[in-house]
Amino acid sequence: MTKVAVEGGLKPFQEALKNAGFVVVEVSSPEDLANTRPHAVVVSGMDDNFLGMTDFGDAPVVTASGRTPEEVVKDVRRSLGPRE
Repeated sequence: MTKVAVEGGLKPFQEALKNAGFVVVEVSSPEDLANTRPHAVVVSGMDDNFLGMTDFGDAPVVTASGRTPEEVVKDVRRSLGPRE
């Protein structure tokens, strides 16, 4: 199962990702993110330095700002490539 970490407060995006078959984990701290080891990360885009972190390892980061949940789901799928 493909795990996507979603910044807290992005409920519509969490629901859309769940409905698309992803395992969604809400994160609100650097420890949450480190323990989650997600395949992708969705952030609000309000702050480029999400949770005080700028490096998410190999996980692609998708920004939700100004986008619909459906657009974010498509971008997460695209960013994961053949893995998804």
